[in-house]
Amino acid sequence: MVMMAEPLFRAVEAIEPERDKRHVVLGTPQGRPFRQDDAVRLAGLSHVVVLCGRYKGVDERVAEQLVDEELSLGDFVLSGGEPFALCVVDAVARLLPGVLGDFDSAESDSFHSGLLDCAYYTRPAEFAGHRVPDVLLSGDHGKIARWRRENALSRTFERRPDLLTAAALDQADRKFIRALSGEAEPEAPARRTGKPRGRGAQAAPKETS
Repeated sequence: MVMMAEPLFRAVEAIEPERDKRHVVLGTPQGRPFRQDDAVRLAGLSHVVVLCGRYKGVDERVAEQLVDEELSLGDFVLSGGEPFALCVVDAVARLLPGVLGDFDSAESDSFHSGLLDCAYYTRPAEFAGHRVPDVLLSGDHGKIARWRRENALSRTFERRPDLLTAAALDQADRKFIRALSGEAEPEAPARRTGKPRGRGAQAAPKETS
C-alpha cells in the first residue's frame, strides 16, 4: 500500500497554507539518520510538520514537492512512521523553553555535547555491596566535574568511538583518551644546550703555530 499524494498535500496545507512558514519532515528509511543536531535545529524553527508514511510509504510526489527533508530513525523498517514522529517530537520538544524544569539537564544529555553522557547515581551511597564513587561524595565540584567528563569520555571511547572524531575536545580530554588507548605521550622537543650564535656571528679563528 502506498499513501496517496492529495490527502497529504491537503492535510499539510490545512495546518499551514504558507509554504515559507512551514518545514515538512518525512520519516522514511531512505532518509538521513536523525541526530541530536537535527533536534536542536528543528527546535529553532517556528513550524515543523512531521509526516508519517505507512507500509510501502507515500507517493513520490509528496517527497519531491511537499517535503523539505527526509529523516530516518536507523537502518531498520517499521510498518508506519508514527514511532518516528513520536521520537522526533519528544527530542525536539524537550529543547524548547519551559518543557524541562532545568534546561541544563538537556545540555548534559548524551549526544548534545558530542559525547555519551556520564554515569549517574542516587541514594543510598552503598547498595548490594556497590558504592557510589567517592569523588561524587567529596563535595569538590571541580573534581566532580572532571570525573563526569572523564567518565563520559570513557563511555564514548568504549561504546561509540566514532563520536570522538567530531566532539569538541580540549587538551586534557585528548590526553585522557590517549591514556585510554595506551598511546604514549608525545615527546617534548629536545632542548638545545650552549649559547646560540647571533645572526651573522663568526666563529673564533683557530690558533696557528
